[in-house]
Amino acid sequence: MSEQATDRLRGRRIILGVCGGIAAYKTAELVRGLKKAGAEVQVLMTRDAHQFVTPLTLGTLSEREVLSDIFPDNREGSWTKHVHLGRWGDLFVIAPLTANTLAKLVHGQCDSMLTAVALSATCPMVVCPAMDHDMYNHPAVRANLAALEGRGVEVMPAAFGELASGLTGQGRMPEPDAILGRVAERLGTGPLAGRSVVVTAGPTREAIDPVRFLSNRSTGTMGLAIAEEAARRGARVTLVAGPGVPPSSGVIERIDVVSAADMHAAVLSRGDADVVVGAAAVADFAPAEPSASKVSKSDGGLTLPLKRTPDILLELGSKKRDGQILVGFALETDDGEARARTKLARKNLDWIVLNDPNEAGAGFGPGTNRVTVIGLDGSVLPLPVLPKPEVAARILDVVFAPAG
Repeated sequence: MSEQATDRLRGRRIILGVCGGIAAYKTAELVRGLKKAGAEVQVLMTRDAHQFVTPLTLGTLSEREVLSDIFPDNREGSWTKHVHLGRWGDLFVIAPLTANTLAKLVHGQCDSMLTAVALSATCPMVVCPAMDHDMYNHPAVRANLAALEGRGVEVMPAAFGELASGLTGQGRMPEPDAILGRVAERLGTGPLAGRSVVVTAGPTREAIDPVRFLSNRSTGTMGLAIAEEAARRGARVTLVAGPGVPPSSGVIERIDVVSAADMHAAVLSRGDADVVVGAAAVADFAPAEPSASKVSKSDGGLTLPLKRTPDILLELGSKKRDGQILVGFALETDDGEARARTKLARKNLDWIVLNDPNEAGAGFGPGTNRVTVIGLDGSVLPLPVLPKPEVAARILDVVFAPAG
């Protein structure tokens, strides 16, 4: 595999569905190739696939538990696993795809973890049909493959050669190397392919002394969701993350920072990005003269002189180049829309995302958010309370909507 292909796979999340055909034995090589390139792989097997390759083999190679049933035994909350996996993957590959599972996908049947995740998946899908020549060319199979393609699923044509029946014809699963190459190609494309995106996330910490600091309640999950969604759409993403921001996928370049000054320097070093999304809750003020030693407790009060921290988006807006897109966030508790519009104009932003931490389901925390997206063109899009990954997707839909 080429170095470029490996770069496209590193850190990406692949769901691999394995159906009950003789070609299932080749999936061990496919899983090994994906893992060697640095991808995360979650294998889903139909029960019939166990006849051709064992879950132990694919689980060992993938370093993850192989799933087959919708309701695994003794797993608390496992009945929602298909939903989470459907949002986890960057690409869903089914290899081999049998005529039986093909028909289930077309008609929306849901009798295994594989078909349940297929119905829940929000990522692209590539399928690799494999069956005997006459079965592959049967009108029902051809119609089902055409139906999948009509829904945006990519069908890798079966290869020509010797078949398990002893016949020769088209019906062989593409070789693992060919599937690996196609997976790498798909992950190198997307609506944001070729675009560079910088996202800031989380709080900053402004030192008072070696022990204490000023900070805020930001978790960074909103910014992280935007970075992950931009990467899923093919962008080259840099996440500038404050303290406590959860881990990001390996495909994202991550710069961990502590203070507002650190974040300012990191963002300005990437200031030529096509898009900058300032989702971080950057401290507006920092202690003017941090103490080199711990400030001792005293009976009196403590006066703490503060200074303004750098305004990252204001500086970027002052030197914004043609075609560059700047997106800010406004966390407001009073006169939110008016204040957001003022920031939008003063900082020369293209969009600003307004939210109120006092609203139910909004603000800080790992779960949901409720935001209003305001454009420099006067457009206003209020969104309902949604999971943060969905909020991220809706924000990017607006920011990258075709002109006109």
